[in-house]
Amino acid sequence: MPKLKTKRSAAKRFNKTATGKIKRAKAYKGHNTGKKSAKRVRNLRKNTLVSEGDQKRVEKLIPYK
Repeated sequence: MPKLKTKRSAAKRFNKTATGKIKRAKAYKGHNTGKKSAKRVRNLRKNTLVSEGDQKRVEKLIPYK
């Protein structure tokens, strides 16, 4: 079986936790934060987990991470 290539764009966006779940950053933080409340922008800074439905799909993109 040949080695699998890691999708580099995905490797920069996702990290695995010690228990094997996948962390991701939240969306909607790039710009236009002036019209969003401070609480909303502050909560967008936090990381969250990839949903269970997307977990397998993302694991295929980062096989060795």
